Amino acid sequence: MNKYFTIVITQDEDGVLMADVPNLPGCHTQAKTYPSLMKRIREAIDLYLEVNGAKSFSSEFVGLQHIKVGG
Repeated sequence: MNKYFTIVITQDEDGVLMADVPNLPGCHTQAKTYPSLMKRIREAIDLYLEVNGAKSFSSEFVGLQHIKVGG
């Protein structure tokens, strides 16, 4: 059975890509390329589910918003 998870991808000042799975606390990884990042985050999710059991996760992705703060 397939499970779908939302991932948040960011890039630091050195160009390193980072992926975080908000529904799975502590499930994140990083890589230099997008294909490598996708491979690693799938592995991280699989490991997370293996360690924590294949639970049902109730939160649902709603959206993203950019916000400007300050001057």
